[in-house]
Amino acid sequence: MSNYHIKHLEEYYQVYRKSVRNPEVFWEEIAEEHFLWRKKWNNVLSWDFSKPEVKWFEGAKLNITENCIDRHLYTRGDKTAIIFEPNDPKEKAEHISYKQLHEKVCKFSNVLKAQGVKKGDRVCIYLPMIPELAISVLACARIGAIHSVVFAGFSSTALATRINDCDCKMVITSDGSYRGAKTIDLKGIVDDALEECPGVETVLVAKRIKSDIKMKEGRDKWLQPLLDKADNVCVPEIMDAEDPLFILYTSGSTGKPKGMVHTTAGYMVYTAYTFKNVFQYKEEDVYWCTADIGWITGHSYIVYGPLANGATTVMFEGVPSYPDYGRFWDIVEKHKINQFYTAPTAIRALAKEGVGHVEAHDLSSLKVLGTVGEPINEEAWHWYDDNIGKKKSPIVDTWWQTETGGIMITPIPFATPTKPTYATLPFPGIQPALMDENGKEIKGNQVDGRLCIKFPWPSMARTIWGNHQRYRDTYFTAFENKYFTGDGALRDEVGYYRITGRVDDVIIVSGHNLGTAPIEDAINEHPAVAESAIVGFPHDVKGNALYGYVILKDTGESRNQDNLRKEINQIITEQIGPIAKLDKIQFTNGLPKTRSGKIMRRILRKIAHKDTSNLGDTSTLLNPEVVQDIMDNAL
Repeated sequence: MSNYHIKHLEEYYQVYRKSVRNPEVFWEEIAEEHFLWRKKWNNVLSWDFSKPEVKWFEGAKLNITENCIDRHLYTRGDKTAIIFEPNDPKEKAEHISYKQLHEKVCKFSNVLKAQGVKKGDRVCIYLPMIPELAISVLACARIGAIHSVVFAGFSSTALATRINDCDCKMVITSDGSYRGAKTIDLKGIVDDALEECPGVETVLVAKRIKSDIKMKEGRDKWLQPLLDKADNVCVPEIMDAEDPLFILYTSGSTGKPKGMVHTTAGYMVYTAYTFKNVFQYKEEDVYWCTADIGWITGHSYIVYGPLANGATTVMFEGVPSYPDYGRFWDIVEKHKINQFYTAPTAIRALAKEGVGHVEAHDLSSLKVLGTVGEPINEEAWHWYDDNIGKKKSPIVDTWWQTETGGIMITPIPFATPTKPTYATLPFPGIQPALMDENGKEIKGNQVDGRLCIKFPWPSMARTIWGNHQRYRDTYFTAFENKYFTGDGALRDEVGYYRITGRVDDVIIVSGHNLGTAPIEDAINEHPAVAESAIVGFPHDVKGNALYGYVILKDTGESRNQDNLRKEINQIITEQIGPIAKLDKIQFTNGLPKTRSGKIMRRILRKIAHKDTSNLGDTSTLLNPEVVQDIMDNAL
């Protein structure tokens, strides 16, 4: 059926119109024609955002791993499913075929069952980006256990909180991990966490760095000997469409992290359909998303979406800067990558190093480039387009969230004309609305407001684990009968969407609502600036004033800082208006970031407010040491 693979703009509009006029029929056709069901659904959709309650493909029975692995065995058994690219480029890459993946997942599933894991049990996975991570995720799904992957850069405190919140009975980890030139003692972190986790009965330990570690008698078991003994056939557990598939924690802007619950059938259908279209994946392509499976991007667009389409997906263990800043381009050339999906943070870091590393590599295999995690600023967009895509590979600037499960607003390559800093148009089935502060929908174009979605889509999270009231309060109470994303957006004259940042990053200065993203974009265009972040702080006259934290490129550090401040404000005045000028500009060597590259503005806000008594847990940051440095030099 043609609407599974959209090829041009006219077709996009046809498919989109169909998807919003009759959503049930639209999603039913896609689900019916492209997936394997043990039993068909009785009802495509029932929903009520006031509760909120959403059910897709009610009554259907399936196992997601049959759709990601088993059904490809006859047609693609010898095709590479996963390419594992290790941290050290001298270590050989590993190619795992669909047949091999099937065997590995079955063995791992049998190990889990032998250790007493049953359908509905929660299993915490704290592993580096090694094949065991993808395999353990799929093994849980095969036997109906609920996986909860915790990014293997989180502290023991953060890990313990997540294990206890969803009451995991097992943890899967490794003896350690490589990250660039460093080795990290993952098992030690797990041991510390488990001091606080009485519910964990078993720890399975994969070997990665071959180091000497302590094993706790009766609890800790080496994984490999168990796999060696396990049977390579495991009949998949038949799941209900709405059975939970996984829990993934997203940091709450206040307090305890939220365990978003994603269910089976709708998530599968939506991630597979978005993957096929957003990346225009073809049978022989090699696709690479640089994210970690510890994030939703890795769940949806390294594991489930690609494998449901029988794709070849790359898992990369390392970092973009090791052994040098040419590593990404080295991998693109080596594996002839066709689709490349990464974060704006990574692009800015690579752009800062110039184009020498890029020009040393053949990137001609690239067909589609993507960005994820935050809106991409214009300078980074052009650098990516000019130097990586050579103006031939469209950039899909994708907007979505842990909560949405899949990509929501995005260009379709070769169909949607792209526009720097714009996520462009809603994906089929997605019905966005911009709302004003009085709860009224803002119609027409050239408007901005709070971004809501007014109709359910298959991959949306169904609840917060153990706290449905918090789910309702967080997403469904701000605007009646709508899912509130927490983001602000503007819609331009042709109906393209641009995400302007979290609404809590909208600062009201002298009565003007100023989104931080456009101001940061303007600052980042200054040739001496590498990156910036804006927060508000109280001001006697304006109510709030703007405080900028600015990282300079090497070129800027020797310059007169007062002059730089004037030049930065001049650019803001020219691009946005004098109202958006910064009252304070602090030059800094780094910004506090989460492991997925998001700037923790909450911390910057507290420093700007001179309120540093309680900064919360900073141990989960990528660079906790930068916080003290910023505090020491605060203006």
